[in-house]
This record gives sequence, C-alpha cells and structure tokens, in this order.
Amino acid sequence: MGAFDRLARCGLFFLDPETAHGLSIRALSSGLVPVSAPPRDPRLAQTVAGLVFDNPLGMAAGYDKNAEVPEALLRLGFGFTEIGTVTPKPQAGNPRPRIFRLKADEAVINRLGFNNDGHEAAFRRLSAVSRDAMVGVNIGANKDSADRIADYVAGIRRFYPVARYFTANISSPNTPGLRSLQDRENLAALLSAVIAARDAEAVKDGRRVPVFLKIAPDLTEEGMDDIAAEALDRRLDGLIVSNTTLSRAGLKDGRQAGEAGGLSGRPLFEMSTAVLARMRRRVGPAMPLIGVGGVGSGEDAAEKIRAGADLVQLYSMMVYEGPSLPGRIVRDLSRLCDREHLGAIREIRDSRTGYWAARKV
Repeated sequence: MGAFDRLARCGLFFLDPETAHGLSIRALSSGLVPVSAPPRDPRLAQTVAGLVFDNPLGMAAGYDKNAEVPEALLRLGFGFTEIGTVTPKPQAGNPRPRIFRLKADEAVINRLGFNNDGHEAAFRRLSAVSRDAMVGVNIGANKDSADRIADYVAGIRRFYPVARYFTANISSPNTPGLRSLQDRENLAALLSAVIAARDAEAVKDGRRVPVFLKIAPDLTEEGMDDIAAEALDRRLDGLIVSNTTLSRAGLKDGRQAGEAGGLSGRPLFEMSTAVLARMRRRVGPAMPLIGVGGVGSGEDAAEKIRAGADLVQLYSMMVYEGPSLPGRIVRDLSRLCDREHLGAIREIRDSRTGYWAARKV
C-alpha cells in the first residue's frame, strides 16, 4: 500500500462509510486520485464471451452504481468495470445507516437495497463514455415492482446501445424476495425473457451483447445444480460467482457482525471461491465464470483463476487497500507469468478446481 492509499484510508475512515464512498466517487471524477495503471501485458489479455479484455481484473457492481466514473476506474488499471445495479425507476434504497465496516475482519456489511438514480440517468452518462471502454451494466428490479422480470427486460432494452455486457443481478440479499429468482422455475422464466430480449435487440443493433447471471454464495448443492442446468439450457454467456453472503461465521468484529445485510470482503474469499469451483465442475470448461469475493492481492486473483475463473472482480477490498490496488494486482499477475514461465495467465485456470470444490466452508 502506497502513501496516498494510507492517507486516503486514514481520512476516509474518520467518516461514515456512505459519506466516504461519495467522496471517493467525487475524487475519481475530478482527477484527484493518482493513476498508476500498469503497462498492458498481452499475457493477461482474455477473450471471454466474444469480448477481449486487456486484463482479467474488473471492478464489481456496487461501487459505481450510477455510471459516474467508469472511465476513471479503468484508468486505475482495471480491465473492465461494471456499473449498477440499476433499476428502471430511481429508488432511495433502505434507511441509513446501511453500510458498516468490520475493520478487524477487513469486511463490509451493506443493506443498501439497490439505491440508484434509475435507467435514464445512467443511460445519459453511459452515452458519453467511449464505445471502446469495457463497461458492463448490472440490471435489477425495483423493490415495489409488480413484474420483476419485466424490469430486467427493460434494462436489456434500455442499455443495449451502450453496454459491452449485461449482468442480471438476482442475488442481492437486500431486496426482499429477490433471491427467489434463483429458484429453478423462476430462473427459467427470467432467463428465457432476458435472452429473448437480448436476441431481439441484437437483430436490430447488429451486435450481440453477452448476458451474465450473478449468483449468491449461500446456495445449497441442489440450488447450484438448478442454476447450472438452467444456465446451460438457456445458453447463458456466463456466471458471476458470487454476491455477498448472509453468513457471519468466523467474524472477529462482534459489534458490527450483527448488522443485517450482505457481507463482503476478506471473509468471503474462501466461501465464494469454493462455490466458484463447484460451479465450474457443474457447467464444464466452456462457460465463462467471473470470480468475486475477498480479492485483495494478486495471489487472491490468481487463486480465483486456479479455481475456475476466467475473469475476476473486486470491490470491498479497495476500502482497505486503497485505489492503487488494481494496478498492484495486475502487476502481480504479470510477475506470476514471469515466475511460472506462462505464455498466458489462462494457463493456470482450473489447476486447483478440485481442491476448492472439495473445500469445506
């Protein structure tokens, strides 16, 4: 961690987490954050779902909810970034306080509830972003929606001209009933509608935009079976594994651990990586998987790839490691390629899938 990261952490940790988040967005948008992006390394480039990523590291959804700073995030060293979750109508989300730092655990609990400015505001901002920028759009449903599937379809239609890929987020624990969309019958209906909408837009646009599905880490074996089967049956473009967890196992910060919401950060690493490996076993080698949860170093990112990930995302660990983290991770992956004499980082994919799939978490 560099001097700027330490200074930023000390200053922001004096503020409540949501205020600190807003200040970090403003700092990025105004150019106050030092840029230390690594040079492009062709060994890190990945082609996933027909898209070419300069490197496998992305910013997960949840940070740039309203598409305010996607290009600034890419300048930090990320190979891609994902805005959202965005819903058709603006919504305030849950009452404050709704973000909690667990410093002893390097973790975060949030119960934001899809707070965002809605489709139109995000679309206007994305329309000004370079078409070459690798920016995905994470779509969701309004809390009070009478037809949640229709909300996802609306997201596909609205953002099709500006999205490089879509993520259907059905795994947030902070919108009541949302995770029920992971149940097989509901998931079949959702994916059928979303894929049909994508295919219809592709005909009009002349460009096929991939669709990923973001799932929870708190799935039963049967739940993973169902999701894998539907993802394969519907020819989904990939899975993002995983969202936050409701588990509180092993936490040190007893004062904050009782807060409701989804837990992210370092404690999520092992659980999410085990689920990632189990999903790789279920979907086979061809379907793209994006590994998320507890990534705070180059070795963490590499271990996600060894467990079965094609791409890796992070968010919460930047709270603790600072804005230089993406650049450091990408440089570490290049050093790994040097050390292990790799022609491409993808050569390590699946090398520890068996280990992680058998891990008890």
